[in-house]
Parts: sequence; C-alpha cells; structure tokens
Amino acid sequence: MNRGSQAVVLVFLGGAILRASVTDLYLRYVKQGLRPFLIAAGVLLVIAAVVALMQELRHLNRPKADADGDGHDHGRSGPLVGWLLLLPAIALLFVVPPALGADTASRAGSALSDNRDVAYPPLPPGDPADLTLLEYGYRAVYDQGRTLQDRRIQLTGFLAPGPDGKPMLARIVLSCCAADGVPIKLGLRGEVPGVPANTWVRATGRWIPHTAKDPVNDADVPYFQVETWQKITAPAEPYE
Repeated sequence: MNRGSQAVVLVFLGGAILRASVTDLYLRYVKQGLRPFLIAAGVLLVIAAVVALMQELRHLNRPKADADGDGHDHGRSGPLVGWLLLLPAIALLFVVPPALGADTASRAGSALSDNRDVAYPPLPPGDPADLTLLEYGYRAVYDQGRTLQDRRIQLTGFLAPGPDGKPMLARIVLSCCAADGVPIKLGLRGEVPGVPANTWVRATGRWIPHTAKDPVNDADVPYFQVETWQKITAPAEPYE
C-alpha cells in the first residue's frame, strides 16, 4: 500500500478509537481509567495519517523519475489484502458490539479466589445496602456472611443460565480489558426473575448461608435470597 492508502487506514483506525473513547462505547472493551490513553492513541494515529497524506501529496507533485528508463511511471502498488485492515475500524465505527454477557458467564469459571485474610468492614448505611456482586461474593464466602446478616441488600447484574439450567445473577469483572474478563456468579433463591438470559435486573434480598461449586473451576458460588426485583436497562459501565 502506498502512503495515501496507509493514511486512509490510519484515519479510520484513529477515528474509530476516538469515537469509542469520547462516548461510553469504550467501556465495553476496557476499564474506565484507560480512557485518556485511548484518546491519546486515537489522536496520534490521526496525526500520523495527516503526515503520511502530506508526504504522499508532495511526492505526487514532484517530477517523477523514470526508474526503468522506458519513459513510463510504474508507480507503487501493494496487495489488495492490505485494505482488509479497514474492516475492524469500519466495524467499530458502524457496528456496536455487545458487552460480554451470559455466554462468557456460562463458559468461564467464577472470579472468586481465596480471600480469607481480609478484614471486612460493616456494610455502608442505607436500606437496602448497595453492593457489587464481587463484594457480596467475598463477604458471603470468605467472611461467612457475618457482615451481611440482618441486612437487606441490593445487587445489579444480568441473568445467565446456571449448570442446573436455573438462572444465576452474574457480572463480568475486568482487570484491564474485556480480553481478561471473568464472571462473578451468584445462585438465586426466592423470587427468581423469570426473564431471558442477558436481561439486566436489580434485585433486592438477603444473604443465605448456602454455597455451591462452579463446575468450570470448582470455585465457590454463594447464593442470594431474592425478595423483589426489577428489569433495568444495561448500565453504561457493564463491568465490575
């Protein structure tokens, strides 16, 4: 590919990154704290594209040397497959992919790892107490639910099918980006939502002293007694 073609590819790539970065779309790929780096990368790609395009225009306006001595300008060309580099950028510009969801939760093992040595403080004030699924999971399993007893708790997540076919409440936990996302899963009892997988719900209920084993990685899966729930739209930041 000549410089002009390279500039077009860079413009699309930089534009796709900037479009994702200035909206909430980037939250489907990386953690919130990486936004400044994405914006910087998009700006640099666009600048590189402008520089490449200016160099190509100067080259076209310059008298062409006859490298082969036959009086013809043979120019430069490259394989058309190079234009396939545009496909992911165009897809990001015009197609909005979904965040990781129920399929990932079903195939990957739970994110809970041994955390017995942590001192868990009392729950924040309020009724119900609003917790992340990961925080509820650690308190339920490794603190034996001591800080969860006698409190109403509110959790937000999407539904995913459990190994027994019954719905679980789940959410994806990121360390850096979607590529390393792993699920946190909670079994449900009581007023279990009867809605399809990947439906986001906000559930209110209480801790119950029951756990199961995740068949994928043998991690502990705590349970939650649902008292009430409501269907909600997916949050702008879908990951924990």
